Amino acid sequence: MSESIGIDVGGTFTDLVGVRDDGRVRTGKVLSTPSDQSEGVERALREAGADGASIARIVHGTTVVTNMLLERRGAKVVLCATAGATDLLELRRQERASLYDLSVQHPEPLVPAERVVAVAGRIAPEGILQDLPDEAAASAAELVAQREPDIVAISLLHSYADPSHEKRLAAAIARRLPNVDVVCSSDVLPEIREYERTATTCCEAYARPGVGACLRRLADRLKALGLPSPGVVGSGGGTADAVDAARSAASLALSGPAGGVAGAALVARMAGFDRALSIDIGGTSADVGLILDGEPLVEAGGLVAGVPIALPRVLVETVSAGGGSIGWVDEGGALRAGPRSAGAVPGPVAFGRGGTLPTVTDAHVALGNIAASHMSDAVRVDADAARQAVTDLAQRVGSTMERTAEAIITSADAAMARALRRVSVGRGIDPRSCVLVAFGGGGPLHAGALADRLGMTRVLVPPHAGVLSALGLAVAPERRTAIGSVMARLDDMGGDALAAVFDGLASRNGSAPNVSHIARVRYRGQGHELEVAFDPGMSPSALGERFATLHVRRYGFELPLPVEVVSARSVRSGDTRSVALSRAGASTWSNEVGVDDGGPLEATLHGRRVVALPDATMLVPEGWSATALPIGGWFMERH
Repeated sequence: MSESIGIDVGGTFTDLVGVRDDGRVRTGKVLSTPSDQSEGVERALREAGADGASIARIVHGTTVVTNMLLERRGAKVVLCATAGATDLLELRRQERASLYDLSVQHPEPLVPAERVVAVAGRIAPEGILQDLPDEAAASAAELVAQREPDIVAISLLHSYADPSHEKRLAAAIARRLPNVDVVCSSDVLPEIREYERTATTCCEAYARPGVGACLRRLADRLKALGLPSPGVVGSGGGTADAVDAARSAASLALSGPAGGVAGAALVARMAGFDRALSIDIGGTSADVGLILDGEPLVEAGGLVAGVPIALPRVLVETVSAGGGSIGWVDEGGALRAGPRSAGAVPGPVAFGRGGTLPTVTDAHVALGNIAASHMSDAVRVDADAARQAVTDLAQRVGSTMERTAEAIITSADAAMARALRRVSVGRGIDPRSCVLVAFGGGGPLHAGALADRLGMTRVLVPPHAGVLSALGLAVAPERRTAIGSVMARLDDMGGDALAAVFDGLASRNGSAPNVSHIARVRYRGQGHELEVAFDPGMSPSALGERFATLHVRRYGFELPLPVEVVSARSVRSGDTRSVALSRAGASTWSNEVGVDDGGPLEATLHGRRVVALPDATMLVPEGWSATALPIGGWFMERH
């Protein structure tokens, strides 16, 4: 019997979930190794007794790209841009980093101005205005070589419509620097919007060498264990093999969080919910997502660490409010939690790994919400140390230990609730119409309070809540995406023109059985698009009607303007691995201790109660009830 392994590397823990052919699930958890994530992955596999003969695949969720962007420790990139348009990364969209705070600055561009090379030649939407002769390409290649790049990014004006100049320049650079990789924007993102295309291409170049090195280290470790080469989940929620993933580094920016939202969607469907908000609270951060019609919402792109990455991704908003978020006092004397985190090392004070500052986890331990018996085998909890750390902070603010601990938790809750509102209300979704799927080590602890802040009355605490992201990775299907520019009015397109575009894109995606097509459509002159599903055989007029209906639903009106297709995306994916979730094993439930080990159980709890789950801790607040579910996990409801 074969098994699919999902491994999610978080800031504090590395989680493992195995899903067998019959759908049965097993889990594991070890401490992360931030200096080399592959060490934690190897340790998790060893402790799980991974056997190369029975493991069909290993799927990895990685934070390496996000960390590179946050810490600005990527490759030395030289950017080639059209002469007269070399300042795109500095100009951005000419918007402030913060509307009301003039002291806030945008992050520095990934490529500084001194490493940008101006390239002769110019292409306009209607065609070539000035050719790029071979001698000009060779001259630009020489300027690139003088800057001694690790990797080269090329983003020339309007190359989404005509990539010929980019290809010619890339060939010249390859002749001059045969051992240096070259990344062309026409390969990374063949779509309009020069700034977003350039920034995404630079991000790809910036991250690609580091991603390749990390995946090679991981593949070598797995090979030494007799295990298959790893797959990697991309920001869009599908998996790719290590070779393809290393050539699509920018698409991995939200690798791990995307698996979490996919896992939340899977459990929500199994529990009978098709609309949900998800929150994954880990040791370093909290990741918020939105699930509509039973599937994670996928958007065209967004900011990651201040860098726009205009590639399809599962909607995830990350806030620095995890269990390791440190409580502190600001200059005004107010108590805050985060964004600074204790991470895996030194971690919360209660973990006894060298931490000295009180964290959100320490606040829960001090209040008795987490006991030593509630944590993973990888961690031992020192409640006295946690209480002392919170007491020290309480003395600084002139309060009691209990009130200070509650204030630390409340501060973190406020940050997470704002993220939940941005994801839902900011997109026209009433959070009260959703169930809140709360997971991660801290999700079930904060779920009731977060739901109260948003007026929500239903919470789903899934089975395997502490490792749900790894479950999402284990069942994620293989997926390939191809993007192409269209830039044509629907009125001008023949009946088969759109179908031909999508067929051409689909042919580049291999032979996986499931194919879906998406057109990015707008009214002519609009500055934004809506993503509209395209069905085989659909006429341009039918696509226009579908767009108009979606526009009314999203914005409340339609316009008497021509409709145009900006770009097309074809997605080919495999089947999602089936999983059987149920309560199994002997129950050791005790009304006094409040321990749920996942065994057979029929229980409904009322009022404030702390329940130790197999891999997390659930807090049932006053005014809530919690009912054990047949699939495992709990359904909490506000009365």
